[in-house]
Amino acid sequence: MGRGMLALLIACVWTAGAAAQDYPSKPIRMIVPYPPGGATDILARNIQQSMGEILGQPIVIDNKAGAGGSIGTAQAARSAPDGYTLVFGNLGPNAINISLNPDIGYDPVRDFAPISLAATMPLFLVAHPNLPARNVAELIALAKAKPGSLTFASVGVGSASHVTGELFNSMVGVKIMHAPYKGGAPAINDLLAGHVSVMYASGIEATTYIQAGRMKLLAVSTAGRSSLFPNAPAISETVPGFDVGVWFGVLAPAGTPPAIVSRLNDAIGRALSRPDVQEKFRQLSTEPAATTPAAFAALIASEVARWGKVVKESGAKLE
Repeated sequence: MGRGMLALLIACVWTAGAAAQDYPSKPIRMIVPYPPGGATDILARNIQQSMGEILGQPIVIDNKAGAGGSIGTAQAARSAPDGYTLVFGNLGPNAINISLNPDIGYDPVRDFAPISLAATMPLFLVAHPNLPARNVAELIALAKAKPGSLTFASVGVGSASHVTGELFNSMVGVKIMHAPYKGGAPAINDLLAGHVSVMYASGIEATTYIQAGRMKLLAVSTAGRSSLFPNAPAISETVPGFDVGVWFGVLAPAGTPPAIVSRLNDAIGRALSRPDVQEKFRQLSTEPAATTPAAFAALIASEVARWGKVVKESGAKLE
């Protein structure tokens, strides 16, 4: 290698190191690939201020909704890998959507530098109070007795609420028909009105209505019970092996310097350790869950494989 080339390489390494050492020197944009007010947006805003205080620069939320979260996520993937554009992702755009549409504009494994998981939460299997099923076993019996007559609402094709319903159908051998909506609010409204039978809803969407008795909680989707509703069984108590936890995390574009990834990972971990942030998350039936970048990357890869099989069996396509 010539002296000129060697000098150039040294200069590039020094410049990258200096940039990482000075990071961040300006506000950081965090893309939320959904509209304001949804679960992903609310959780991102709950961590935003604390992260900004720790990093010494504000985190600015930028809502870029569309295509089940794929539009904003693709924009993040195409951004400069300098640590100044992040995405607050989740199970849908970062694991499921690639199986629904290979042309979403990014690869969830190759095109990102995962920074840290931020939170996990169960989905609540809720029903209209008049549905003649008090638990999972009775729901299965009703679905088998009246094939095709029951429906489950989701917040959209490819959403966690959709694929969870398809997984349930597959594991118990029933066909509860999918009724996709454009967001949580219209889905919840139709469940409350009795136009659909059940829904796999987030705690953010359902808790108030469960507590008011306007919908009944049949079970939770995770292997363990919810601390918010400890008397509600897990679906796995009736359907062994059923375990769906929705997760959220922060990612940067692939190629982001490791020193910047490490700095952001530390900020997320410290933010999630704050009691006020933990309390905000738990009020939303959500558990703070910081991880290493490597652990988050491994989770994404395993979830892409897992949900790819479910999507293939269901025949679902992204809207």
